[in-house]
Amino acid sequence: MPFEDKVYGSIAELVGSTPLVELHGLERELGLGARVLAKLEYFNPSGSVKDRIALGMIEGAEAAGTLHPGDTILDFTSGNTGISFAAICNARGYRFVSVIQPGVSEERSQILKTYGAELLQFSDIPGVPELMANEGLVFEKFFALLKAYADAHGYVYLNQGVSLDNPLSHYRTTGPEIWRATGGNVDGLVALVGTAGTLVGTGKYLREQNPDLLLVGAQPALESRKDPAHPERNTIDGVVPFVGVPQGRMPLYLDRMNVHPDEVLDLDADEAYAMGRTLTRTDGIFLGQSAAAAVLAAAKLAQRPEMAGKTIVAICADNAFKYLSTNIYR
Repeated sequence: MPFEDKVYGSIAELVGSTPLVELHGLERELGLGARVLAKLEYFNPSGSVKDRIALGMIEGAEAAGTLHPGDTILDFTSGNTGISFAAICNARGYRFVSVIQPGVSEERSQILKTYGAELLQFSDIPGVPELMANEGLVFEKFFALLKAYADAHGYVYLNQGVSLDNPLSHYRTTGPEIWRATGGNVDGLVALVGTAGTLVGTGKYLREQNPDLLLVGAQPALESRKDPAHPERNTIDGVVPFVGVPQGRMPLYLDRMNVHPDEVLDLDADEAYAMGRTLTRTDGIFLGQSAAAAVLAAAKLAQRPEMAGKTIVAICADNAFKYLSTNIYR
């Protein structure tokens, strides 16, 4: 529902109920036979979909008695989750320490600093450099190292990669919002993956309402992934490949909640960037990298003959203001 004409008690009350917008201009531009709807998550108070899980995880820890007034929360982030935690922590009286992934945009780091968060690099956590050098980002081992660091410093480690309050936040809010807004007319859902909480939680709810839902994940194609030999490549910031990778690098929620996409699309980063620029012109929407990629994936589905007349929802994680230092709008 739209915001009411009243005074709110804190930004925590503004999380969720984001708009769902049909991209009529894009549909006309590409001659799409299906409806493409964008769930604009940048309407959350700190500007991204991650406000939902930050609030959900904090409230879950408060209810469980593991988080107390004045505590310091630690978690890892590609940027948006950290910003969400920093904002919600400030509103609720906690401190936040953010362990940021390599390659985070300048804007995200600056926003975190402005919120007063303490920023740590992966290299600041004992054992992480060795793990990355020898095995890469093996999630369970990485999480154990973060937990040890948090315990040693008296921090509360909420762990967005393991806490069920992450996908359940989407199961309880994002999924029902989409179902209500469309009057139960949802045939496809597209989301990119970091922890997979958005895809799993939203997809689980919508599949329960419509067992025929086409649940689609998307990931950077191989040629759109940075590596030591290709550090200059354009990529899709804040998301991870999760198909065709070693088991230890797969997000844990897919198996834990037994929710897997029907299909996974490999996306070219340059094509996603071009979609972002197109949307500014066709629909006046200024999307971040993963959001533009989600719309690109939805448009690819909408071009299929079997999707004619159907409705596809793309989860658009954030807007473009955190990416102006990157190549997407250059």
